[in-house]
Amino acid sequence: MPILVITGTGTEVGKTVTTAAVAACALAAGRSVAVLKAAQTGVRPDERGDADEVARLVGPLTTAEIARYPEPLAPGTAARRAGLPPVRPQDVADAAQKLAAEHDLVLVEGAGGLLVRFDEAGGTLADAAQSLRAPVLVVASAGLGTLNTTELTARELRSRELELLGVVIGSWPDAPDLATRCNVTDLPEVAGAPLLGALPAGSGALAPADFRGAARGWLAPRLDGTWEAEAFRKRTGSAS
Repeated sequence: MPILVITGTGTEVGKTVTTAAVAACALAAGRSVAVLKAAQTGVRPDERGDADEVARLVGPLTTAEIARYPEPLAPGTAARRAGLPPVRPQDVADAAQKLAAEHDLVLVEGAGGLLVRFDEAGGTLADAAQSLRAPVLVVASAGLGTLNTTELTARELRSRELELLGVVIGSWPDAPDLATRCNVTDLPEVAGAPLLGALPAGSGALAPADFRGAARGWLAPRLDGTWEAEAFRKRTGSAS
């Protein structure tokens, strides 16, 4: 798995902090890692982007960003409004393959959900994943409504014959309600893929050393961690 595409079921679901956790676990396992941000929106040229945030939490690793646009919009819309060239799926694939030639693992982080448009032709992260034939990790929210968006994302991946590696809950609340607890059991069923981790809410606010020290406990062995779904269900009262 030299290239892993990381997408979300929507915005603000914890993609960047999950990307950082995956990178931290891979680095701890002795692998060289690069993080590629396909399109950064809502950030000025002098501001830190998502790839920079991953580096802050994880420590030294290779980061790359194909393009950034100042307005917090879908990449295609942001590019058009800024009068800048859009990112195209093949741009993402080419950049990822170049990084993969020099690293054990390349993490490609999307913008928003799987089908957010990059360009005027309707190109998406899913198209880039198809060009790469890379597995996809889906980051989902924890609470009510997540089953629908997760299943829709999984169905789209299957329709394109792309491998859904699994699902990670990007922000697990301190006091989960009934729907959230039930989702731990239901998410892998609707996705047709395993639940591979759950990051505690506020993980991204940890000091970098604390983040790196805790990351393996948030992710399953498939992602170089120690997290176990069944133990998590029991510990959080999610077991049915």
